[in-house]
Amino acid sequence: MVDLSVSLGKLVLTNPVMNASGTYGYGEEYSEYVPLNRLGAFVTKTITKEAKQGNPPPRVYETPSGMLNSIGLENVGVRRLLEEYLPRLESIDTKVIVSVGGNSLQEYQDVARILSGEKRVDGLELNLSCPNVQEGGLHFGRSDQTAGQLVKAVRETTDLFMSVKLSPSADVLEVAKACREAGCDCVSLINTIPGMAVNIRTRRPWLGGITGGLSGPAIRPVAVYWVYRLRRELDISIIGIGGIMTGEDALEFIIAGASAIQIGTGNFVDPETPLKVIEGISRYCECQGVDRLSSLIGCLSLEELPHRNQTTE
Repeated sequence: MVDLSVSLGKLVLTNPVMNASGTYGYGEEYSEYVPLNRLGAFVTKTITKEAKQGNPPPRVYETPSGMLNSIGLENVGVRRLLEEYLPRLESIDTKVIVSVGGNSLQEYQDVARILSGEKRVDGLELNLSCPNVQEGGLHFGRSDQTAGQLVKAVRETTDLFMSVKLSPSADVLEVAKACREAGCDCVSLINTIPGMAVNIRTRRPWLGGITGGLSGPAIRPVAVYWVYRLRRELDISIIGIGGIMTGEDALEFIIAGASAIQIGTGNFVDPETPLKVIEGISRYCECQGVDRLSSLIGCLSLEELPHRNQTTE
């Protein structure tokens, strides 16, 4: 048997596969297809202090090799999460990570403080793609200064494991450095890439929110690139996200430097994608004679490739 366990700082997972926030709802939505205890960790959809209605429909639009979404962080709010949804996870033998969003430093702190006393919460993932009202609508994750301030404020509130979900729309390396210095345990990357689609017949946007976030295989090379960069230049655990559909896709991220991965769009294509990814990773390790998956993390070889013969007849 291959040891698939991995460590994200102080959080140890039985295997590296998680769902991406917003793609599994509150846990029950996919339980018919994938037993949650088969995942290394379950990540809730992003939770804010008060319930949010989200963006108007349509909210999802399929694109070549991906999809655009414009959900708008619709959620039930932290109190209802605690009272109604977390108790349903009591019998699940896996880590539970709550994705946290907000419009201000205070809101992030409040949600983190409320969650800190809950025994069923093993960690937080700070979603830095939320509008920062105090900064004129800018996103927290677009600068190292605002990101660092947010992480520092939340770290002063909780001792829980904390990952920070980063957007490729910013200087990922500088933002990640600031988050690490401010006290986060891990970074999750990448979040979706801003995108848009237009209905040429109606001459209107396909999405009710006009623009959305592009996910799926189309963004995987970008995500692998940033995992590679951060692994080389920053000493921090990394969760890789972006278009993972197979075990081979996941292994790209792991070899490039990710300690764990999250699956998002793949869940909509095939609800059993996480199980198939776990099986694919295990098969690869068995075929390659790898006893411990952790030995593959960041093992990318950068030895110079043999020069091909460029001459032509």
